[in-house]
Amino acid sequence: MSQLHDASAQAATAASSIPAMSATSAAGRDLLADPRALLTHLYRVAVDRALPGKILAAHLPPPPKGRTLVIGAGKGGGSMAQALEAAWPKDRPLQGLVVTRYAHIPPDYRPDRITMLEAAHPVPDAAGERAAARMMQLVRDFKPTADDQVICLISGGGSALMPLPAPGLTLADKQAVNRALLASGASIGEMNCVRKHLSGIKGGRLAAACAPAKVLTLMISDVPGDDPQVIASGPTVPDATTCAEALAICRRYRIALPQVAVDALERGEWETPKPGDACFDGHEQRIIAAPRQSLQAAAEAARALGITTHVLSDEIEGESRDVGRVHAALARSVARHGEPFTKPCLILSGGETTVTLIPKPGRGGRAGEFILGCALALDGQDGVWGLAADTDGIDGVEDNAGAFLSPSTLQRARALGLKPNELLAANNGYALFEALGDLLVTGPTQTNVNDFRALLIR
Repeated sequence: MSQLHDASAQAATAASSIPAMSATSAAGRDLLADPRALLTHLYRVAVDRALPGKILAAHLPPPPKGRTLVIGAGKGGGSMAQALEAAWPKDRPLQGLVVTRYAHIPPDYRPDRITMLEAAHPVPDAAGERAAARMMQLVRDFKPTADDQVICLISGGGSALMPLPAPGLTLADKQAVNRALLASGASIGEMNCVRKHLSGIKGGRLAAACAPAKVLTLMISDVPGDDPQVIASGPTVPDATTCAEALAICRRYRIALPQVAVDALERGEWETPKPGDACFDGHEQRIIAAPRQSLQAAAEAARALGITTHVLSDEIEGESRDVGRVHAALARSVARHGEPFTKPCLILSGGETTVTLIPKPGRGGRAGEFILGCALALDGQDGVWGLAADTDGIDGVEDNAGAFLSPSTLQRARALGLKPNELLAANNGYALFEALGDLLVTGPTQTNVNDFRALLIR
């Protein structure tokens, strides 16, 4: 049977490279005087807590009697591979292949025993297809035995980075379905259910290819609930979803499928390995970083500065602009009535919201859409500042991690001739925040524990 170890508590105690600050220190006083600097600091604390270089080594097993093969994919794949190579004994066998998003290999990483490949995200490309096929071939050529160990490094984005189509499908088919899913408003769980059943590698199929070697999967979670079956579409874990469910999701969101896929799903021909399958015997999964631990780290940092902090949830889903409006209603109630929290305070939340795109959308991701929806609902409310950003440093497919709001956001936008409501309707929040100079630009962070949202009310 496979085993799951939630390492959030252990990882939450990992040392941080960001110095602790108090309200009495000079740096702390500067932060308290500058809401934007404070929110940026808390985002950095949240990201820092999930960096593989700080947490991965503690979860590595001792070298096995036989050989060790490393495989994996995700936006954090480069930093995970770097941390593993640094910690693994130089005199013990190690080889492997990991795929990450373009420009996401750490600049100071010089892969030695692990091959690093790059591919596209969120819509897969031919480089990703070649990487997935090469990974499966590597496993076959390795000829795993019971004395060998496979370590799989999985982080968010791995699903798009390993697009190995099921028999009869093409990469173009997968790309079309992926684009439609991304624009549909489907949840990440629903999207990954479909992806698994149209794949030759996801939904436990990669683990099945590794038998009889034992597989240890180390995961950085970017999904609400931290379900290993959903993270990167679970290439090395059992899949409880079914072909029938995948087909129902496509019909619910009007996702067009090639006829070969419809026929195969209706007949159950593309079913995934299920819990209890012998191919998972002795396997182990460990979540080494998760959204909640990062929110808790940010909360601890804020409290150290004397700020009363409330963590709503790390599992919030829904349409980004609507989630923004709900957060705005809460912040407005605190600002105006002191309920349900007393100001000054900080409100944190995480999860994975979605954006339903119009046919010809503008620029922006779910963080920007959240902040714009929140700003419109706040309508210039005094005393409220905010930041929403993706912890991987990329909001959707743009060059920013997220965006800031302040009491003057709408006023400044309208003074520039911008129409916030129209920009939100056009999925074009990037244009507004770029014009205001309110984008948060970090570049790839080398990890991914999903949405970070913070509202400061004072």
